Amino acid sequence: MGAVPSRDEITIGVMVQIVQKQDQRTGKLTEGLVKRIFTSSKFHPHGIKVELENGIIGRVQNILD
Repeated sequence: MGAVPSRDEITIGVMVQIVQKQDQRTGKLTEGLVKRIFTSSKFHPHGIKVELENGIIGRVQNILD
């Protein structure tokens, strides 16, 4: 598994896979469209924190095409 996407790769409306706080141990991923981006720094080792359209908050692990 490669590095998590950086802040400049993530845009509003892009389809991503995130890991929610409670799923960090299991690595369970949740898919959705980005509604809001919380992390302001260019990179975060655990993933850029976002809110999905459905209100779920987590850190981006993958960007889906």
